Amino acid sequence: MKLFRHGPVGQERPALLDAQGQARDLSGVISDITADTLTPENLQKLRALDTNTLPVIEPVGRIGTPLQNPGKFLCVGLNYSDHAAETNSPVPAEPILFTKWSKPSGPNDPIVLPQNSVKTDWEVELGIIIGSKARYVEKDDALSYVAGYAVINDVSEREYQLERSGTWDKGKGCDTFGPIGPWLVTGDEIADPQNLGMWLEVNGKRFQNGSTKTMIFDVATLVSYISQFTTLYPGDIISTGTPPGVGLGQTPHVFLKAGDTVKLGIEGLGEQTQQVFAWDPALLD
Repeated sequence: MKLFRHGPVGQERPALLDAQGQARDLSGVISDITADTLTPENLQKLRALDTNTLPVIEPVGRIGTPLQNPGKFLCVGLNYSDHAAETNSPVPAEPILFTKWSKPSGPNDPIVLPQNSVKTDWEVELGIIIGSKARYVEKDDALSYVAGYAVINDVSEREYQLERSGTWDKGKGCDTFGPIGPWLVTGDEIADPQNLGMWLEVNGKRFQNGSTKTMIFDVATLVSYISQFTTLYPGDIISTGTPPGVGLGQTPHVFLKAGDTVKLGIEGLGEQTQQVFAWDPALLD
C-alpha cells in the first residue's frame, strides 16, 4: 500500500493510492495515519479493504507527512561507500548515528534557511518507518519490524554540523530540515530495499544519481544495530544516509540559496519538490 495524508497543516486527512494510482479517502475508516496504524495487524486490516468503495480524492492538494506525530527521528551518517569517498572520509566500522531535532515536514513544503546560514545542503535518503516494537532484534528478523519506507531529504547546514564543534545534530535539526513522503510505501511493495535508484536535482541540474546498492550498512543491519542502543517503536523514523552528489562534495562547493528548487525521488517511493526560502518565521507555523 501507499499511504499518505493530505490537507492544510494540522488538518490532514488519511488516504491511500489504489492499484490504479487513484487517491482514495480513508477518513471513513481511520481518523488519521498514526503509529498505531502501522502495526502489522492494523496494516493487514487496511490491505483487506475494497479500495473501490472508498471515495475518490480530486484534487489531492497539499500532501503532509505520511503519519501524524512521528516518534524518534534517527539518522545514519556516511552510510554510502561512494559518498564517504567523495567527502574523503574513511568507511565507518560501525554505523554513525545522530538525531534530527526538527519535526518532519511534508514532501513539498518549503525549506526555510536558518538565520545566517551559509552552507545548507541537500541529501536524498531512504527512510525506514518502524511498525513493531524492536529491542535487541536479530538482523535476520529485522525487516519484519519495518512498516514501510519513504523518501527523506536530510537537509543539513554544513557549517553548523562540521565547523561549530560538538555533535552533528545542530546542523541537522533546524526547522524544515526533514521533508518526508509523499507516501509511506509498505514493506510488501518493496521487493528489495537494497536495489532502489535515487536522485536529486537543484534548479533542474542532477547532482545525485545513486542507488541503495552502495549502502555500507543495509536496512536490516541498521534496524538490528540501532535496536541494541534504543528501543524502536511504531512511528519511529530512520533516515539511512545519502549517495554521492551533495553540495559539500562539489568543486567548488554548492549550497542552497533562497529561490532554489529542489526535486528528489526514490524508485517506487515517489518524488518531492521543495522551494527554498530565506529565513521567515511566518513560513514555519
